[in-house]
Amino acid sequence: MAVVVIALVALVAVAVLGGGHWYVWRRLVRDTTRAWGPARVTGTAVLVAGPVLMIAALAAERGGAPFWLQQALGWPGFLWMALAIYLLLAVLAGEVLRPLLRRLLERRGRPGTAVEEREAPVSATAPEEASETAPEEPQGSGPLSVPSRRLFVSRVVGGAAAAAAVGTVGYGTYGVLRGPSVKRVTVPLAKLPRSAHGFRIAVVSDIHLGPLLGRGFAQKVVDTINATQPDLIAVVGDLVDGSVKNLGPAAAPLAQLRARHGSFFVTGNHEYFSGAQQWLEEVRTLGIHPLENARTELAGFDLAGVNDLQGESEGQGPDFGKALGDRDTTRACVLLAHQPVQIHEAVKHDVDLQLSGHTHGGQLWPGNFVAAAANPTVAGLERYGDIELYVSRGAGAWGPPTRVGAPSDITVVELASKQA
Repeated sequence: MAVVVIALVALVAVAVLGGGHWYVWRRLVRDTTRAWGPARVTGTAVLVAGPVLMIAALAAERGGAPFWLQQALGWPGFLWMALAIYLLLAVLAGEVLRPLLRRLLERRGRPGTAVEEREAPVSATAPEEASETAPEEPQGSGPLSVPSRRLFVSRVVGGAAAAAAVGTVGYGTYGVLRGPSVKRVTVPLAKLPRSAHGFRIAVVSDIHLGPLLGRGFAQKVVDTINATQPDLIAVVGDLVDGSVKNLGPAAAPLAQLRARHGSFFVTGNHEYFSGAQQWLEEVRTLGIHPLENARTELAGFDLAGVNDLQGESEGQGPDFGKALGDRDTTRACVLLAHQPVQIHEAVKHDVDLQLSGHTHGGQLWPGNFVAAAANPTVAGLERYGDIELYVSRGAGAWGPPTRVGAPSDITVVELASKQA
């Protein structure tokens, strides 16, 4: 039964992927060219190679292909994933602009109007030859000819759609590669003593070191965190996408993290795709303290951490009772938990503040709507009963090294005592 379900899901995914690319090809390639010349051949080749590289990049990462192959396929494959999304959205937006542009041309008497009025309408399902053999209209009495209005409109709208998609992905990729910005938020805690007022925690999640984001990116993250001079650093999961063997050198700059009360780490779901136990040992060698369903007492509050839900697949899931069950509930407690959805268990254990990541803020708009459907909070600070939940958008990116509408961040959370 499970095999049948997987086969059906795969079939639907292929149909959606193929249908979306066919639609983009039709609008950007077929409708903007007259015949199978160099332009149409080149456009077709790009729209065939793109999804092939995308699938190959996903398969290489998930299948544990040689790291050099993951890197070689990752850049074109994952960038195409982002570009395909925005090409499709831009082409869909173009459907609204297309009739408006035609009417504008009719009113202004642009070249090609007279021809278009003599032509029979070509439906979306008409044979391809109808658009290829559209007649040309002489401009005035000169020898030059111009495309029909339909072809002119297709080229203008298609060109604008392609430019918008490429510009969006380019800017979104630049935003990731230049490194995360710093956000600051103050969180009042009723149980926090006056002595801990102003305690600053640098929260970083979803760094996603991997085939695309490597040692240089890790160094940018470390430098940004250290520049905030935090009292404590919390690495809230999804540090890596790959093995210690491949990514150990990329993670090495994390040994430079500096905070008065140290650095702490909890697993994210991607650690369990990458060899969680090896990475827990590796972060210890880097001077970062893993909190595996554990708690440590600091002056002024307790700091606890639970494993990610994905750990249940390896018998290492979150254990709130182990981390929080025997603590003094009159003390304030800050919990590190990768997924925001873990707030529901945190509420039951009298936690005061949960720090999470996982959502990437949606990463690629309109992905924020999908993230909102799966998580209680997508980004920022929100209150649940007597507990505050803060969700970071994360420092890196998974899949495409691109963010649109969800800029990467490192957050300095300043704890405030209501007694101060």
